[in-house]
Amino acid sequence: MNSPDIENAEGSVAEADAPKKLTLDVKVDAPSSCQRHVTVTVSREDIDRYFDVAIEDMVPNAAVPGFRKGFAPKKLVEKRFRAEVKDQVKGTLLMDSMTQATEEQSFSAISEPDFNYSVIELPDEGDLTFEFDIEVRPEFDLPKWKGLKLEKPTKSFEKEDIDKHLTQVLGRYASLAPYEGAAEKDDFLVCNLIFKHDGKKIEHAEEEQIRLREKLSFQDAKWEDFGKEMTGAKAGDKKTATLTISDEAANEQMRGKEVEMEIEVLEVKRMELPEMDEAFLKQIGGFESEGDLRDYVKSDMERQLAYYQQQRLRQQITEELTKDADWDLPPELLKRQARRELERATLELRSAGFGEDDIRAHENELRQNSMASTRKALKEHFILERIAEEEKIEESQQDYDMEVMQIAMQRGESPRRVRAQLEKGGMMDVLRNQIIERKVIDLINSEATHTETDADLQQGNTAAVNILICGEGEEAAPATEKEEASDAE
Repeated sequence: MNSPDIENAEGSVAEADAPKKLTLDVKVDAPSSCQRHVTVTVSREDIDRYFDVAIEDMVPNAAVPGFRKGFAPKKLVEKRFRAEVKDQVKGTLLMDSMTQATEEQSFSAISEPDFNYSVIELPDEGDLTFEFDIEVRPEFDLPKWKGLKLEKPTKSFEKEDIDKHLTQVLGRYASLAPYEGAAEKDDFLVCNLIFKHDGKKIEHAEEEQIRLREKLSFQDAKWEDFGKEMTGAKAGDKKTATLTISDEAANEQMRGKEVEMEIEVLEVKRMELPEMDEAFLKQIGGFESEGDLRDYVKSDMERQLAYYQQQRLRQQITEELTKDADWDLPPELLKRQARRELERATLELRSAGFGEDDIRAHENELRQNSMASTRKALKEHFILERIAEEEKIEESQQDYDMEVMQIAMQRGESPRRVRAQLEKGGMMDVLRNQIIERKVIDLINSEATHTETDADLQQGNTAAVNILICGEGEEAAPATEKEEASDAE
């Protein structure tokens, strides 16, 4: 799907100019569904041919004592410079033979070949044999994807819903003021946090500002009773809670272990929403009136509902398409892709207009279940990619422009700046996959039958803190030896 065929009007000329194919003996072993071990043998004839080409290229500029530059006999040039071109020949020959070997096989590579270049030596006599490992897309029968029966969540937004979401939007521009009373939902708590395991401090954070919501998530744990325990808290209050570290935490030694958290409330703050006067309305988006802003808020809610519908439909489609996908995925592939899955999910949330609090909470949820979510996402990706290939679904420049525009609007930045950030971060490939997969999902939806259900939107019930409680090493290091996690914003 990433390498479309290129037609050449001058076919006969192209064939004449094309390099001669290598005579290869290729053996392929399959240790798992997504791995291939390839053994390649290159004939002596091809090795000598590559040396001949390298020497011929050198002859016109070769400086050999007793001869004018470029006039030394080829045999003499070869004798004098063969050792010097050996590494060049080796590199070109390996590159060409690996490319040809992988192109002639039935598998679709999803990574670069893994091999040790330095241990491979060109023999003075006989053939060259070398080996490499490569990750490939698993081979599978494409599941039936037309005519699926799906539930589609729907919702109509009433004045109360718009009022609530308007408050969230205005909250992005609100100021925080000290509050002497007891904390209520959506207030902010300024806290000191200390985490201990077996009585020893393993992490801490000072003056962390946390919004009071139902749950509190960290990168490797979650406090389910945060809202219940901290509602009514005042400055000076101290609480303790027992957290269970995620089974997929970065620190393998701490997975499933219990950690005691001490939380000290230093201050309670309450949001003071800005007044929706003419100057403010123009400042945040050039709105002429509060009514215009409310219309924008409603469209924002509809966009988030569309995201929720897309995710719910996608979840059903994924479950149906992957129910028989029992292929093994290599652990190293999962580890590498976990970060990409996090980036993809974050891009989707930004495109749908979600705020940073909700994005951070979702990121922490993915981190706590990284292998399971990545395994599911990879299987889904392989299947959707196959459908895209068969249905000839491709991305367009307009698709990229639309995605960048939506992210820019959510961030309040220029599309040009957002595109530059995506390109610099190597995220355009992630964006491309997101576009293609969404188009395939839309195609599957168009071929499905739907039953409408009530949408249960649960955004905004989790506060997120960008803290990795147990670190990444074999054992959690003392907090004094670790840097505090920086704010994702």
